[in-house]
Amino acid sequence: MKRALSIGGLGLLAAVGGFLAFTSPPRLLAYYDRVTGGTTGAVQVAEGVAFGSHSQKLDVWVPETRGRDLPVVVFWYGGGWAKGDRTSYAFAGRALARAGFVVVVPDYRKVPDIRFPAFVDDGVEALAWTRDNVRQFGGDPGKVAVMGHSAGAYQAVMLALDAERLEAGGIAPDFIKAGVGLSGPYDFYPFDSPRSIAAFSQWERPAETQPITFARADAPPLLLVTSDGDETVRPRNADNLGAKLKALGADAEVKNYGALDHEEVVMALSVPFRNKGPVLADSVAFLKARLGE
Repeated sequence: MKRALSIGGLGLLAAVGGFLAFTSPPRLLAYYDRVTGGTTGAVQVAEGVAFGSHSQKLDVWVPETRGRDLPVVVFWYGGGWAKGDRTSYAFAGRALARAGFVVVVPDYRKVPDIRFPAFVDDGVEALAWTRDNVRQFGGDPGKVAVMGHSAGAYQAVMLALDAERLEAGGIAPDFIKAGVGLSGPYDFYPFDSPRSIAAFSQWERPAETQPITFARADAPPLLLVTSDGDETVRPRNADNLGAKLKALGADAEVKNYGALDHEEVVMALSVPFRNKGPVLADSVAFLKARLGE
């Protein structure tokens, strides 16, 4: 029965929802989160805002009580670099907004239309938009953190570590103040899955595709979440990157949620599945401590 509650098994719940049977599992989770109280304490203040140079879109969530100079989280969703959309991860935006953050959830271009590094460059453009615009939503551009799940965690951590890519996009290397990667791939060469092959194998210098390559002593503080039950992105990714960062003297923490699988880690951000593990509470505590909140 436990597997029936994973994102892959959420299709079972759709049978009682009519049209919901035809929607994606993350979108169904966002709906389920909303109808079980997920909207309490969070407000979407911007939807489908254009940014960047390729017609990307983003959404913005804020605490219901609003405020000024609030800490900011830019959250990227997963999907193997090939699928996913910002609206399906409204549950993550709402969860972090309720915790006191201004939350930016950007889209990015997908394989097969593009390959590495185009989706990472879309992330740089999302950060540039955040720097230039988040204050109008009550956010402090001096307190920006990054976060993501799976391929979105790759995005967040790659941007946190690759200072040269940020600088090339006009972003100061210290703009990102902290980050959380949920079940992300950071050390996965040689490419041995269809999705990693499709996204990265054409790049002639594969080391440049790996976040672990860019580990540095002055990296922003990073919380790397993994779980022994994850058969999609193995715990060695977080373990290896965490060990390298710590050896360099960086502020890095690896947290393992035991039997949780790949999908359950991000599901734990939502209201109906919060009891799967303290993923949200631990992530919020880490970010607020590093952002001085």
